Amino acid sequence: MRTTLKLGSAAAALTAACALLLTGCGGSGGSAAADAGNVAAVSGTQQAGTLLDTPFAKPQITLTDNHGKPFDLVKQTAGHPMLLFFGYTHCPDVCPTTMSDIALAKSRLSKADQAKLQVVFISSDPERDTPARLNAWLGAMDKSFIGLTGGFPAIQAAARSVGVGIDPPVKEKDGSITVTHGAEVLAYWPKDNKGHVLYMSGTTAEQFQHDLPKIIRSEAP
Repeated sequence: MRTTLKLGSAAAALTAACALLLTGCGGSGGSAAADAGNVAAVSGTQQAGTLLDTPFAKPQITLTDNHGKPFDLVKQTAGHPMLLFFGYTHCPDVCPTTMSDIALAKSRLSKADQAKLQVVFISSDPERDTPARLNAWLGAMDKSFIGLTGGFPAIQAAARSVGVGIDPPVKEKDGSITVTHGAEVLAYWPKDNKGHVLYMSGTTAEQFQHDLPKIIRSEAP
């Protein structure tokens, strides 16, 4: 099993605006590219979360959730603070680390804030990430996490709409599968349902814990 991380257009903008945030972030050759017309402009900051000058709308997509039911991302997360991440359950490093850090940060919030926050994981390897697989994998971290799977072209378009690049999984000659995907986490405010804050790979549980109460109140971290 191999995984390749590819930073999308949002991360490319960060490279110019805030290069310090990218220290230690993975990258590769790969062909993943985000929508050229939807590049995130960011406010320079050395904090874990980077405030976007132009917030992202949520992807207009309906997928199958980890319970096998249709899930309209826009409608079913409306009015909720939300963290959005594209990854896959067979990932050996960044995906489980990111999701477990978010789970730990969430567990440290007040019960009221925990109930408000939605965490959505959209599979970049949907053929292997069945609803049952997503439910078991995410449930080991936090049973409230929402896993979504479906057709890869629709998922790729959704990712690109928010500046995250992903490529179709590739089966190598040795039988391993390479999955190229962005490592960004987008945080959406409940007051306008738009993504205002971007987190890069390497954001710690403590950093998420610090920022989440503000995300929940639609405030800049």
